[in-house]
Amino acid sequence: MAQKYVYFFGGGKAEGRGDAKDLLGGKGAGLAEMTNLGLPVPAGFTITTEVCDQFYKNNRSYPNGLDKEVKEHLDRLEALVGKRLGDANDPLLVSVRSGAARSMPGMMETILNLGLNDKSVEGLAKKTSNRRFALDAYRRFIVMYGSIAMGVKKDEFEHKFEEIKENKTRARLNIPKNQKVLDTDVNEAELEQLIPLLKGVYKKHTGEDFPQEPVEQMWGAINAVFGSWMADKAVTYREIEKISGLHGTAVNVVQMVFGNKGETSGTGVCFTRDPNTGENTFYGDLLMNAQGEDVVAGIRTPIHLSELNVQLPKVYEQLCDVRLNLEKHYKDMQDIEFTVEEEKLYILQCRSGKRSPLAAFKIAVDMVNEGLITKEEALLRMTDKEIEGLFYPVIDSKISQGELEEKYLASGIDAVPGAAAGKIVFTAKDAEEWSAKGKKVILVRKETSPEDVGGMHAAQGILTATGGKTSHAAVVARGWGKCCIVGCEALSVDYNNKTMVIGSKTLVEGDEITINGSTGDIYMTSLSLIKPELPEAYYAIMKWADEVRKLRVRTNADTPHDAQNGVRLGAEGIGLCRTEHMFFETEERRLAIQEMIIADTLEQRIIALEKILPFQREDFKGIFKAMDGKPVTIRLIDPPLHEFVPQDEGGQKQLARKIDVPYELVRRRVERLHEANPMLGHRGCRLAISYPEILEMQVRAIMEAACECQANGGKVFPEIMHPLVIDKKELKILETKTREVADAVMAEKGVKVEYLVGTMIEVPRAALLADRIAEVAEFFSFGTNDLTQMTLGMSRDDAGRFLPDYVDEKKAGVFKADPFQSLDQDGVGFLIKMAVEKGRATRPKLKLGLCGEHGGDPASVEFCHKNGLDYVSCSPFRVPIARLSAAQAAIRDNKK
Repeated sequence: MAQKYVYFFGGGKAEGRGDAKDLLGGKGAGLAEMTNLGLPVPAGFTITTEVCDQFYKNNRSYPNGLDKEVKEHLDRLEALVGKRLGDANDPLLVSVRSGAARSMPGMMETILNLGLNDKSVEGLAKKTSNRRFALDAYRRFIVMYGSIAMGVKKDEFEHKFEEIKENKTRARLNIPKNQKVLDTDVNEAELEQLIPLLKGVYKKHTGEDFPQEPVEQMWGAINAVFGSWMADKAVTYREIEKISGLHGTAVNVVQMVFGNKGETSGTGVCFTRDPNTGENTFYGDLLMNAQGEDVVAGIRTPIHLSELNVQLPKVYEQLCDVRLNLEKHYKDMQDIEFTVEEEKLYILQCRSGKRSPLAAFKIAVDMVNEGLITKEEALLRMTDKEIEGLFYPVIDSKISQGELEEKYLASGIDAVPGAAAGKIVFTAKDAEEWSAKGKKVILVRKETSPEDVGGMHAAQGILTATGGKTSHAAVVARGWGKCCIVGCEALSVDYNNKTMVIGSKTLVEGDEITINGSTGDIYMTSLSLIKPELPEAYYAIMKWADEVRKLRVRTNADTPHDAQNGVRLGAEGIGLCRTEHMFFETEERRLAIQEMIIADTLEQRIIALEKILPFQREDFKGIFKAMDGKPVTIRLIDPPLHEFVPQDEGGQKQLARKIDVPYELVRRRVERLHEANPMLGHRGCRLAISYPEILEMQVRAIMEAACECQANGGKVFPEIMHPLVIDKKELKILETKTREVADAVMAEKGVKVEYLVGTMIEVPRAALLADRIAEVAEFFSFGTNDLTQMTLGMSRDDAGRFLPDYVDEKKAGVFKADPFQSLDQDGVGFLIKMAVEKGRATRPKLKLGLCGEHGGDPASVEFCHKNGLDYVSCSPFRVPIARLSAAQAAIRDNKK
């Protein structure tokens, strides 16, 4: 039996289902499901994502038999609706839309009004008794087909339209120069003059007449939609959103319904709950006498959804019923696209709605309380980005109302909450370039388009002159939790001169502004921003997460302040305390460590180390007190010694004066420390082998602090960790010395402290010999930053020049994600699995953790859960992400 590539929906029945997103894409699956639910959905058919997959695998060729299958389904659609595509008397018109399994708003293409030509436009005019409507639909189709299917710049078409509006419409209606001429102001006669001009633009840039054959138009549109899967904007969005593993986009060919037939027609986008706050209120935008792209593109500023209840109350009531039915069915907040054609409602799409981080937490908790979903379902629904978004800044409440009023510029529509401050830029390219240089920028546009996605992601916030809460800028920014204001009517942007007029002020590129996405207000200069209060729903979600997860979560912390932050965010210990960071805190500390490094003799080094010991002891006391009985893994000195001393002549001379030694001594010592490849050089436990006195000082500082804390009634559980170990014998030397010092300190103080001695597994050889190393080590901590570097043979400091090619699906596509951000489970993960199995075969109760950057990456956390690690450790502000990810891993594991 031949493979099925096309699925029909219409007449109350659909061949597909809502759970077939991987095959039909989100839009196709939604259309099928809504049809089966009996909702008013226009009929059509979906070409599957598998066709897209084969299209790219076979050099942009379609599978055999697809053309025949598409024709059969087009015939079926024509029979159902009683119209023929492009018929001269009563034409069927269709839209051709994209739709991948994961929502990618605005990143791929849609073409509307397909089937219109010079003859069918007259048939549409007669059938509807509305020639202006028919010509306007044809105008839109020529522009969309020309720009999307044939690559003609849209501005070329828009320029002709603007000429008609300025030269004809403005004069006819006596519209003042300072007032915009709307598309709806253009009359039938002016549209009739415009059509040949648009076809002239098409021919000029393609060398061909505008196609009159409807089936040719349809295949041109299908090609364009499949082609848009690998467009730069779509690829960039998938990279940002870490979307991978999809077959591609589906193509949906759907009967057109028209929102631009007059004032009893319209189109809109709505959300079943407020996507900014999560409140259970109906939320959305509406444009009367318009087509769908007008709302999403933000070309016109829409009216609020509630206005529909005033203008067409029966339609609004029906839409409210659809809202309740869809949310109850999908058990999630829905984003619904709809069209009203002469008072008849049609539902064009539904999908899980993009929402702000604040709204995500509130909706999840409310739906649990309403009995719509379980706690486990609520947890699985949350994402790491939504947690991060809760920590995005707001304007400092200490700023007086008077100061805010003084710096106030204008207001727009509050599309995405939070606040952002930075320098104005007017292009996505500039936003990316300035941001790469460390500058904070606000991207200011008339309206955004999908091509701006890279700059939108790079910017701190987004400000547009037009658009509503469901325009492209708002939807994309909301998905990222990025502050956004749209529809600022007081804003006029001049791209050529890189200036903007806002209210009574003129600002230029590089001037600073602050935008408040929670209120829609815009201010001069960069105002002070602070972290917001966490909502109650956050604490509810995290409590549920802690109840189900098995994997413990620690934090990486080098100071008492970091430790307190980690505990506040839910850390259950410290998985990595980097002792060398303590040396940089004050000039006195830096000089002490530098004096030790420059020293020529053991006696001189010991004198210098005795100066360092009190600093280290006090630091450890602070950390132990902050952790209050929670385990603390302390890594002994790791970096090569040359990192602590100046490399330039001026710095070396200054150091020589401060520690009172000859400059030549400093210069020679620094020169001897130089290494061609320091990452693989004299560092980590190799320093302790060469200079055991460093180990002695650090272990003494740890244990003296632990004894003092415990003697004062505190609980302390230090875990002393030796980095960069490669062999059992090497570790045994270090472990023996560690215990000698620790036991001596406890004897001196008369205090017994429980402590462990273990190692980091960060060299591939250590993973391979983990069974032997576990004979000595009481715990392993996988240092995945270095383990990744050494396994891949890539320096994370230098790989940035070429690593993007290894992740880019349009180039090599070797990795699904940056292996320094998300664990390379096939390679590095294989070594970790081996070390876990070997280590626990030797020592069944071997404590296992992971302390690299990967400890806060959801996919890496799930890997650790699956492979039986006891904990992960990450930076304080990623602790909540790790807690949630560990819970999600446990829930998914239990479902198997």
